[in-house]
Amino acid sequence: MTTETALQGKIALVAGATRGAGRAIAVQLGAAGATVYVTGRTTRERVSEVGRAAETIEETAELVTAAGGRGIAVPTDHLDVDRVRALVARIDEEQGRLDVLVNDVWGGEHLVVWDTKMWDTDLDRGLRMLELGVRSHIITSSCALPLLVRRPGGLVVEVTDGTAETNRRFRENFYYDLAKNAPIRMAFTLGEDLKDTGCTAVCVTPGYLRSEQMLEAFGVREDNWRDAVEGQPHFAIAESPAYVGRAVAALAADPDRARWNGRSLSSGQLAKEYGFTDTDGSRPDAWAYFEEVVYGGKEGSADDYR
Repeated sequence: MTTETALQGKIALVAGATRGAGRAIAVQLGAAGATVYVTGRTTRERVSEVGRAAETIEETAELVTAAGGRGIAVPTDHLDVDRVRALVARIDEEQGRLDVLVNDVWGGEHLVVWDTKMWDTDLDRGLRMLELGVRSHIITSSCALPLLVRRPGGLVVEVTDGTAETNRRFRENFYYDLAKNAPIRMAFTLGEDLKDTGCTAVCVTPGYLRSEQMLEAFGVREDNWRDAVEGQPHFAIAESPAYVGRAVAALAADPDRARWNGRSLSSGQLAKEYGFTDTDGSRPDAWAYFEEVVYGGKEGSADDYR
């Protein structure tokens, strides 16, 4: 379990911390005492192409501080190389170090058209998904890793949807499949590059995430999310964003995290390893549920995997 001071004095950058998993990761790093730079495109003055004004990076920074850390909001488009370089230069000037880099930039849900062949998918929409989910991560790592590798012990976390094992199954859209598999390979290859620096790279995925967008899509709130299970039974395995946040905080606080180098890991898997729970005290393992019950035909229910 991560303590309130486990990351005291550590500096983190969570790229793509406006909402969802990124926001929760930033908050949980703050809860462990870290100073967290939170970035994204939606601010109190400007809304990104996602079109959601309800969540902003300023609010995320305030939540980090309220949790016990120090949140610093820096508006950043991670496809703009100069902006990302300026962000890293600011962290270097203000802190002189970077201990944790979380690549969570995405914001491409509105572009996905499910059950559509690759050649019937609008090319501009598809390429935009790859820009948001792949190119942005490459730019951020290229700019930030020279600062992170100055000290041994640094951690890079690529956030995606699925693990190397679960993503052997087609993810139902050509471009989405590429966008969500790329971070898994990024963690693997960065792990190779980082071996002689004393730093570690991993890929982490949440399970069935109860993000703000998902709750809104089902017409529920976090306090009554189970009301959506009747219409979507598999939603019973859903987890709060705090769960994956706790997973990343536990990794960052683990002095032996190098054993995970290059691996892709799920929130449910890490909960069993580190002993943390979701906000309701359960340990949902959504990926095991889907692989074994939904796709594998095993007898069982979501409750068996919580």
